[in-house]
Amino acid sequence: MLTRIAAVLVRQSMAKAAPAHLDPQTFLEAMAEDTYELVAGLELVTPVLVTSVPGLEEIVWPGTDVILVDEGEPLRDIFGRLPGDQAVVVSGDAPDLPPLLIGKLFRELGRARLTVCPSEYGGAVAIAADLPLDGWARPDLDDEDPVAALRAQAPGPRMVAVGPGWHRLRTPDDVARLDPGLEGWDNLRAAL
Repeated sequence: MLTRIAAVLVRQSMAKAAPAHLDPQTFLEAMAEDTYELVAGLELVTPVLVTSVPGLEEIVWPGTDVILVDEGEPLRDIFGRLPGDQAVVVSGDAPDLPPLLIGKLFRELGRARLTVCPSEYGGAVAIAADLPLDGWARPDLDDEDPVAALRAQAPGPRMVAVGPGWHRLRTPDDVARLDPGLEGWDNLRAAL
């Protein structure tokens, strides 16, 4: 059986999306905790928190690995620090991401080496890969068009698959994208 890792990547810079009425650190912690909770609830997947934010280990369940990284550490290096056979790195600013989309990324790894959940307005919400990461792959959640960039890097066709897209909270206006009718994002909902 494959060992699958779901890593939530939280960078301090994500706090800039906080609405004016909310403390940026409170916003960041609530958003990160909600994103972590969604991956921690997945079956047959081991959650990991990858963060440049000191003290954020308080949001994870006991026994969860916490990997501290530099703010700008490349995603390729982060994949290199993850255990397992397959891993998905989920951006910590996607607190309402449906868990089913993560499952679809893992499923697509059956036919491709990397799979991308693209984000509205550019970038990616999550990128999944077989481990160890292929030498040609330079994934980046914040690349304007990560699918095109990865396909340009790939040595052949069908190396990069695309799953359904979603959105990230990268500006204060993006908070309006949160759907009150969707389950999840409880911590951020309470903070807002």
